Amino acid sequence: MNLDPRTPVVVGVGQRLQRPDELTRSVEPYRLMTEAVEAALADTGTSGLADWIEWIGVVQGAWSYTDPGRLIADDLGFNRARTALTTEGGQAPQAAVNTLCQRIADGELDCAVLTGGETIWSRRRLRRSGLRLPTTQQDDARPDEVLGRGLAMSSPFEIERGVDQPIVVYPILESAIRSARGETLDQHRDRISRLWEGFNRVATRNQYAWRRDRLTADQIREPSAGNRMVGFPYTKAMNSNWDLDLASATIICSAQAAKAAGVTTDRWVFPWAGGQANDTTFVSNRRDLHSSPAIAAIGKAVLSHCGLTADDIEHVDLYSCFPSAVQIAAAALGLSLERQLTVTGGLTFAGGPLNNYVGHSIATMVEVIRHNGGAGLVTANGGYATKHSLGIYHHEPPSRPFRDFDQQAEADLVPRVEADPAFIGSALIEAYTVMHDAEGPTHGVAALRTHTGARTWARLDDEDDIGTLLVEEGIGRTAGVDKAGHARLLDAAGNDRPV
Repeated sequence: MNLDPRTPVVVGVGQRLQRPDELTRSVEPYRLMTEAVEAALADTGTSGLADWIEWIGVVQGAWSYTDPGRLIADDLGFNRARTALTTEGGQAPQAAVNTLCQRIADGELDCAVLTGGETIWSRRRLRRSGLRLPTTQQDDARPDEVLGRGLAMSSPFEIERGVDQPIVVYPILESAIRSARGETLDQHRDRISRLWEGFNRVATRNQYAWRRDRLTADQIREPSAGNRMVGFPYTKAMNSNWDLDLASATIICSAQAAKAAGVTTDRWVFPWAGGQANDTTFVSNRRDLHSSPAIAAIGKAVLSHCGLTADDIEHVDLYSCFPSAVQIAAAALGLSLERQLTVTGGLTFAGGPLNNYVGHSIATMVEVIRHNGGAGLVTANGGYATKHSLGIYHHEPPSRPFRDFDQQAEADLVPRVEADPAFIGSALIEAYTVMHDAEGPTHGVAALRTHTGARTWARLDDEDDIGTLLVEEGIGRTAGVDKAGHARLLDAAGNDRPV
């Protein structure tokens, strides 16, 4: 193979799932990640690669380690490896891979490992049983490098109005997608249930999926004892699942290092290009609530660099914390919702170990490409469809050197909407959800556009209003907002009701 020696190649991937019958047999998070790295090393097909590892990065998780990469490196004898830790966000794994590939292409690095994992499932159940698994403590350890920048999820105004959790924001985005497509409530719920049925079908075939039971679209759509409504129109079966024990690892080398270490080319998968960009930090400032200019900008640059169109991509894994995230990415990239848009089964069914779901996307995509050839696309998302990264993978070497695109300048050209925290009066509902607990609906949360075009947020507590929003389209209706941010629907003539 006549190849630029600086070409980055993925040479090993590993995944681990633990769900022991005896909880005390569970291992702590860093050890589960260590097992995933060992699996990735074995996957390379050679015993000589460990000595080449010079960088090990870990995706930030829900554990207390301050430098887990050092624990893993010490256990596995990576004596010369520098350590890194990403910041939080679901975009982190793909963004880190893009960074590593660019460093390899630029001659700054030869062999690196990226890993991540969680043991939330076993930790919770051990605690309920009055048990505690011994966990390695780190006090003064610090990684050699921190990758990425932190993310402020919500503004003080959004937090005040209850727009501060994924289970609230993503169904609000979903309602905006429904309105943009001109669907009725029932048409829309039917369609996204079929979409999620397709994700579930893939998960049933994935040995590392946390949930592999078969669900029909009707079972996903309809509330039941085990599938309550969470944020309308999402039942529990449409929400991300992070109650699990999963870990993944990916090994990336320069072509010359892979060859020198004895990794045969049948193990190689080529990252062709990647990119990242963010939509507005706060949802309040988005141009609209149903699209992502940032994903569109990344996709345009990366596909053009690779000489590909969306139709040329055989394998896809779109970030899938909620159905709205999938639809927003598909629309931005020109991908049909009728095709298969996951290789894992998605965050509901395969499971999302917090920030590291895409670590599993990449590991699974590598296996799919090895067995089937062709091009693969992976997207990653942090925040509320806020921070985005994307990567293209292929079984063939690229015709152009790898490039990591920063498309932030293009994304920033999109006009912003101003937030109006002080608004009082009548405004049009732009998007909304109705939140539920185990007993039923509790309140509504709505984005509204004022007469000036600004966006404000309000909470709806009236039982009649909430009931109406569950059976009739609320988008486009007028609501009166008071100074505390509470709202009531107004009648057809726009007459005020008590607010």
